[in-house]
Amino acid sequence: MTVLILTSEEDVTADMVVARLHTAGAPVMRLNPADLPGKAVLSADYAHGDFDGHLSVNGHVLSMGGLRSVWVRRPGEPAAHAAHPSPWLTAETRQALFGMLYSAPARWMNHPRDADRARLKPWQLRVAHLSGFAVPPTVFTTSPRLAREFAEEHRDVVVKSASGPPPGEPGVALPTTLIGPDTDFSAVAAGPALLQRYVPKRADIRLTCVGQQLFAARKAADPGQVDGRYGDTGHPWEPVAVPGRIAAAVREYVALASLAYAAFDFAEDEEGVWWFLECNQGGQFGFVELETGQPISAAVAHWLAHCTADRRVPGRR
Repeated sequence: MTVLILTSEEDVTADMVVARLHTAGAPVMRLNPADLPGKAVLSADYAHGDFDGHLSVNGHVLSMGGLRSVWVRRPGEPAAHAAHPSPWLTAETRQALFGMLYSAPARWMNHPRDADRARLKPWQLRVAHLSGFAVPPTVFTTSPRLAREFAEEHRDVVVKSASGPPPGEPGVALPTTLIGPDTDFSAVAAGPALLQRYVPKRADIRLTCVGQQLFAARKAADPGQVDGRYGDTGHPWEPVAVPGRIAAAVREYVALASLAYAAFDFAEDEEGVWWFLECNQGGQFGFVELETGQPISAAVAHWLAHCTADRRVPGRR
């Protein structure tokens, strides 16, 4: 049974898992959807009440009947590398590839249907509340008046992007920024703004969930630091124990979100409370593993190579 990894050739984090799979003797195929059609070939046959499908990459052929699991890591846009790319060709290629993969009795990390929903920050915050996390007061609004009232109530407020950095070379980018009630909020009317009460923190926490395994790392924060993910603060990531309440909330969250993998970001305040900031269903873990030695890539490889698919219902994780 083969593991299929959908990602780009330059994905170093995927390289770590591929190495683990090779060591374990687990068959693996790596495919960038951007290479289809071209370097990769697919065929799906629905006839006589049955289904069969095949993927071929660099002479390596994978039958859908032999597909154990799919890891959606950092895939390129389907048909992006085609000789004559177009929106129509991308749509047709996505239909063919994912329609075939959804038809196979494989498990997903994570299923694209669940991953798309999990990217939505307002939905994340709702699930975080339901799961029992401490969540800072937050507002999404296109009303300058409501934004100003929120800032007046909470005084120190962070404004940040809900969707993350835009791809390519954006003309407009929104770094995470600390603002106060004297800010001019008129621009909020031009697009949705995410405002959140600032959490004075003593550390950043990155918690990686792989199936039922939890790996938490802590990095001390500088005074007044807003976003510790970017820039060198001079503090290393170090392993940290996961409090029982947090572990229970994480497992509730991934169950509600139907995620097999998730990377959580928390702000630890002076009293030791872990405040939920976001959950990235495809978040990086390589930098944490390299600094802490936590075997996250081994956990991902084990889940992919040893999980058992529900062969009755295509597309279930």
